Amino acid sequence: MNLSPKVLKIILIVLLISFGIGFYMQDLKHEESTVHAWKANRYNLDRFNKIMEYNKKMNSSNWKIFRDSIDQQLDTLMILRFRKEVDSIGNEQLEARNDQVEVFASFGSQ
Repeated sequence: MNLSPKVLKIILIVLLISFGIGFYMQDLKHEESTVHAWKANRYNLDRFNKIMEYNKKMNSSNWKIFRDSIDQQLDTLMILRFRKEVDSIGNEQLEARNDQVEVFASFGSQ
């Protein structure tokens, strides 16, 4: 294959332009993800500061309220985790599991 210098220059220019466009698009996505990370970090930092302020105000009278609040949040997290796992299981696996439970229940009742 015999390429002329003109064709090689065109290929080189197209290659450089495509790399430039790729770097530009990667920079845009990086900037977008950085903005989201800063927002999330700022939100988490605000929550952490609120927890620290509440911790400084903690005494024996409000400990029970705080403990109940933690229990409620953990219950919520467990429920959400369970829902996420159930949603991730395919219908076929879920049906197979239900059939298995029914067989076990019928075996246990005999």
